[in-house]
Amino acid sequence: MMVAQPPPIIRMLAHDVRWNLVSALANSDYRVHELVELVKKPINLVSYHLRQLREANLVSEQRSQADARDVYYTLDIAELQAAYLGAAQILHPALQPTTTETPPVVAQSPARILFLCTHNSARSQMAAGLMRHFGGEHVAVWSAGTEPQAVHPLALDVMNQHQLPTDELQSNHLATFIGQDFDYIVTVCDRARETCPVFPGDPTRIHWSFPDPAAVVGATAQRQAFEQTFRQLQIRIRFLLTTIERQRRIA
Repeated sequence: MMVAQPPPIIRMLAHDVRWNLVSALANSDYRVHELVELVKKPINLVSYHLRQLREANLVSEQRSQADARDVYYTLDIAELQAAYLGAAQILHPALQPTTTETPPVVAQSPARILFLCTHNSARSQMAAGLMRHFGGEHVAVWSAGTEPQAVHPLALDVMNQHQLPTDELQSNHLATFIGQDFDYIVTVCDRARETCPVFPGDPTRIHWSFPDPAAVVGATAQRQAFEQTFRQLQIRIRFLLTTIERQRRIA
């Protein structure tokens, strides 16, 4: 049966401003003034199209933990993937992918990745553990904090439940890594992004605006926050590995 109109996701992405916003947010979370600079459009136009993307459940917004006057915008990559692949399948069943496994990074020297947050106790520890798990020998991964504290027990518990090793986890101060070369610097909290120093070699800088699960009040709610953060990190890590693999094939 002929479909009279293209699926909503196709119409949503067909506009050049929305396409450029999604392209920017596919790589990192940004504040609105940063998106204005990236897409070179007036703030009222950018805000309008961000609202369109939010209403389509493709983009979410969150107050910055560093400055509550700022808002970070996040692309829901899993939602975008599901909608896009659904549209492709409507066009032809053969366009549906046959596997969802994370592709291996092209054989080169391991991609050097540093995850940063404030306390290096939860978000950056889980991110590093997931990256080591999925990336294997193709990545060399570290994590650090601007104000490091002991690894949170719930971070260890969640990682153990998902069969990720935790025996060697320890918090590190960001100062330990100043001057070292990395391919990717990934900040997973807003405060760490604001204070992240310059590293040699111009590494790719990525920001994921995750609220601190340790700050959630109540034992049950806090555990749920850790589980949710872990699941969201898992999605982001898989897509980051796909990006690394593609960039290394092009290089």
